[in-house]
Amino acid sequence: MVSVRPIVLGPRTCARLVEGASREWLLPDGTGGYAMGTVSGLRTRRYHGLLMVPGRTPGSRHLGLAALDPVLTLPSGAVVRLGVHEWADGTVAPEGHTLLAGFALIDGVPRWRWQIGDVVLERELAPVTGRPAVAVVHRLIAGGPVTLRLEALCTWRDGHGTRTAADGDLAVGTVAGGCVVEDAYRLTGPGFATTGRWFRSVRYREEAARGLPETEDLWYGGSFTAELARPGATAEVSAWAGDLGTPPPAAVRAVEAARSRNRAVVAAAAPADTTQAALALAADAFVIRGAAGPDVVAGYPWFGAWSRDTMISYEGLFLGTGRAGLGRELLLSYAAGLSAGMLANTTDTGDAEYNTADGTLWFVHAAGRHVATTGDTDLAAALLPALRDVIEHHLAGTRYGIRTDPADGLLRQGAPGEALTWMDARVDGVPVTPRAGKAVEINALWINALATVASLGGGFEQVLAAARDGFGRRFPAPGGLLRDVVDAPPCPARPSPPAPGHASPLGSGRPSPPEPGSLLRPNQLLAWSLPHAPLRPEPGALSRLGAALLTPLGPRSLAPGSPGYAGRHRGGPAERDTAYHTGTVWPWLTGPYVTAWRRLGVDVEIEIDGHLGEYGLGSISETADGDAPHEATGCPYQAWSVAEHLRIRR
Repeated sequence: MVSVRPIVLGPRTCARLVEGASREWLLPDGTGGYAMGTVSGLRTRRYHGLLMVPGRTPGSRHLGLAALDPVLTLPSGAVVRLGVHEWADGTVAPEGHTLLAGFALIDGVPRWRWQIGDVVLERELAPVTGRPAVAVVHRLIAGGPVTLRLEALCTWRDGHGTRTAADGDLAVGTVAGGCVVEDAYRLTGPGFATTGRWFRSVRYREEAARGLPETEDLWYGGSFTAELARPGATAEVSAWAGDLGTPPPAAVRAVEAARSRNRAVVAAAAPADTTQAALALAADAFVIRGAAGPDVVAGYPWFGAWSRDTMISYEGLFLGTGRAGLGRELLLSYAAGLSAGMLANTTDTGDAEYNTADGTLWFVHAAGRHVATTGDTDLAAALLPALRDVIEHHLAGTRYGIRTDPADGLLRQGAPGEALTWMDARVDGVPVTPRAGKAVEINALWINALATVASLGGGFEQVLAAARDGFGRRFPAPGGLLRDVVDAPPCPARPSPPAPGHASPLGSGRPSPPEPGSLLRPNQLLAWSLPHAPLRPEPGALSRLGAALLTPLGPRSLAPGSPGYAGRHRGGPAERDTAYHTGTVWPWLTGPYVTAWRRLGVDVEIEIDGHLGEYGLGSISETADGDAPHEATGCPYQAWSVAEHLRIRR
């Protein structure tokens, strides 16, 4: 059986803060909650902690236990603090990372080892799948005897926010074996003693870099103490929310159970090599069972469920990992939630938002791939009325100006102030990449949806023929490339001129501002890669696109030298949103790029192994800088990035 290759890091990485704090680990609990942090132990985000608890939706989480700092008393009487914190003035203290001998991620379970002289202390963490709970095990590996104190730094606040002493002390009630915090979560372990004071002005360097609130206060709720007399002795702590009266399994057992479960997840996916095995385990993080049934977390640490992300990821996450039964349940659940022929884009904001022109079309694609892959004709029959309803509403017209143009059979979309395609960033309510009109990938998805429904016996063959004909007449551009948007309304903004020495990818001499369709973007890949793609790519066009857009982590969202190109996805919210789809790399687009080449009989090799150990350990990031060295940005763990890489490797 092929297994996941361990990720092992030595002291050169762990003990250097700039290295260890830039590599993150994630332990999802299968309900939308998680534990997350860095190799060094430094919490660099407000989202880092040992117990992040899901709420009514996967995106509405609360942070409970922020940290559990180890403090060792050695046989000599010396006290050594192994925690790591950064403070508002930039001071890092204590500096427990300097004592790290190594870190390993083995079968998805992280392990740290600190060495102080002849004393070696190990920590392992594991989630308890199916409930918001985490197990923490400390084990003496060598030396001793030592006394271990574990200081619980607590909060209870929205996962996207911060809390300070001004918000009031936390209520910590002592119970057998530990405490209950804010009546929301419980901690158990050896020798608990209450404390009750604030650690003020803890700083999060990643939030500072993102232009967001960067400090908060943590409540030192109490500590656990254990005597570790000889090698092999352990101290076990558990933290959980939900049913506070029912503890999870003992921590040592929980760690072993997590390791065994992760091996089984990989085995069920039947990987052909270690890369597939790593991606199969990475995929497991995003598939959850929430209050309403199975769902997909779009990305960790800040996203919840988004229909576009779910459906783009569907084939890789469910059909590529042996989860067809669970996927079937998800598709039926989503179909039941259709409104006016549309899926909600997200409920992360608290209310259902329908501002997507493609999420529903990706749902039709996911349904078609499920039936084609599994032969589940019963599901096809169950979904067909909903799929026909989608087509009929898109023909007649639905929200946000989404409607078929009878003149060419193509799908038009757009509404003032809205960005309805996957390039959906806005700054001050204004779309950064205005793509109203007839966007190339929307119409590729529209034709794919019509063909999918027709293949399932749902009709619309004449509508499909008209749309194919319209696409073939309207989108081709010189040189075999495709226009990004046709029939776009005039754009009043005047873009910056191209950088010196760079020509427009589609030729020079165009008026300023350029038409949205004249910019070289990767969206046309879907017109060549979907199962019912409207066109077959020309090798020269694909080569030209790859030369302009492809990076080691995937295609850029805009060619360098284009008006408005941004090579770095950095800075505050407005800066990042401006760069989001104007040059930033999107690893998920690797899937359509490779698939388009395969339609021509060319198998393109995309190397991703190195990335699995440099940002979100064992996974693939949401985005990366368009300019070299293409440093990863955005969510360290992103569903569609993993799913599309897994799909093209099956």
